[in-house]
Amino acid sequence: MITAMTVLLATGVLSGPQALAGFSNEGLITVAAMFIVAAGLHASGGVDILVKSLLGSPKSIRGSYLRMFTPVFFLSAFLNNTPVVATMIPGLLAWCKRININPSKLMIPLSYTAILGGTLTLIGTSTNLVLNGQYQSLTGEAGFSIFSITIIGLPVAICGLIFMWLFFPKWLPDIGKSHAFENVREFTLEVMVEANGPLVGQSIQQAGLREQKSVYLVEIERNGTLLTAVTPEQRLQGGDRLVFAGDTQGITDLLRIRGIVASTSDAESTVLSADRPERSLVEAVVSPHCAAIGETIREAKFRQRYGAVIMAVARNGERIVGNLSTIVLKAGDSLLLEARPAFVSRQRYNKDFLLINDLGKESPNHDKAALAWVILIALVAAAGFGIIDMLHASLIGATLMILTGCCSVSQAERSLDLTVILTIAASFALGVALQQTGVADVVASGIVSLSQNQPWLMLVMTYIAVSVLTEVITNNAAAVLMLPIVLELTSKAELHNEPFVFAIMMAASASFATPLGYQTNLMVYGPGGYHFRDFLTVGIPMNLFIGAVTISVIMLIWPIN
Repeated sequence: MITAMTVLLATGVLSGPQALAGFSNEGLITVAAMFIVAAGLHASGGVDILVKSLLGSPKSIRGSYLRMFTPVFFLSAFLNNTPVVATMIPGLLAWCKRININPSKLMIPLSYTAILGGTLTLIGTSTNLVLNGQYQSLTGEAGFSIFSITIIGLPVAICGLIFMWLFFPKWLPDIGKSHAFENVREFTLEVMVEANGPLVGQSIQQAGLREQKSVYLVEIERNGTLLTAVTPEQRLQGGDRLVFAGDTQGITDLLRIRGIVASTSDAESTVLSADRPERSLVEAVVSPHCAAIGETIREAKFRQRYGAVIMAVARNGERIVGNLSTIVLKAGDSLLLEARPAFVSRQRYNKDFLLINDLGKESPNHDKAALAWVILIALVAAAGFGIIDMLHASLIGATLMILTGCCSVSQAERSLDLTVILTIAASFALGVALQQTGVADVVASGIVSLSQNQPWLMLVMTYIAVSVLTEVITNNAAAVLMLPIVLELTSKAELHNEPFVFAIMMAASASFATPLGYQTNLMVYGPGGYHFRDFLTVGIPMNLFIGAVTISVIMLIWPIN
């Protein structure tokens, strides 16, 4: 999108102010402010309190769906979906274990419920906010209120929840949470430094332990003290017990090194079997924004960059065996990390990882939870009753979250999803270019011709076009690109543009068919232990069903002949 904007600017298709207008759009600024509001509620523990009070102890899968639907549906209507799902995943994993239900039955419904909840209000998803901002700039009209889309989103979402409740317990695989990390001994091995041997006094680097291809040094136990995330300069002492992760067949290579001997500990008292305050074992999912994506573990310099060591990697629900250091990281990979306890608090609100299983059991400070809820409710009420507009309400809410300590400035900064913001801002330039160059006019004329002037068919074609684009590019970009075309279309056909704009909003959000189509789908991919086909199995029927219900509801509210 940035490249397209640059080309349009450099070739003179758009002037500077036209190309950069998206960066000052009210919808974009509102999205950024709402990221901070969501961060305040997330960081204060406000989401955790609501979730824990509503989950309870259901006796069946369908009962667990009803318990989960309520908090996720409500929260997603007023918060960005990503922090809602990020907060829910660790809680649901623990809950699944307690009520004896496999997470694979709940993770996809969690994502889909968040997506449906986001369609309830104008602030439920960034797509709605951005589309409203572009609509205002292109038409000069006042735009939509916070609950304008609710008349469509609510019945569609309820139908979607019923559809999941009826069919997903049977359709989703019963594979449980990935057991890839269940037995640590399967991918770790332990050796000792020989007392008075040739390695005593040497650094890890000098001893050649850093250059091993099939295994990776995780930690050292020395005289009852644990050294985690050890550096290459760390000096060895006699009797050190070294824990390596990777291909356990590599133990023979290690034992060939003079000065390394087999560990004298018995199988039940390995270094990793004991709980230590110096150690934090964390299961984390690589987010789409992780800086290490596309690099091997060795190239990513994981230890230096994050202060943690990767002990194992799982993909598609299965642990990747073999040479750990050569694995190229991908979004959605599940990692078992060993780190110092500070890693958890440092990364909890970082966009690189979604922490899904912190064995340290750290929890956020809940002192500000009630205050965060008051700020959010006041924000929604002020905008809903028209006291102030959505832009002012979101900016005031974001400011109050920081000033009252519900989230810190650094947490607020990390909550701003730069990828989303830049994509949205740059896609505005493409939208303007479509309109200025006459492309929107040509495409709109083509749709009118193909539909033989049948308004209902134009609506269906609009929905399908946005739905397909959403799977190919981002949902925000798909919506922004289609709006100028739809405005031309409705102008030529002399139709009201509101039902078509709402169709764009719904189609852009309703992305269920693949884990790549929507960020929350990717977030639950690893924790649920899913394969790509699992999303296709339930997502394609969900896409078709939600599309049919959306078109039906729109035509019922705005009769189109």
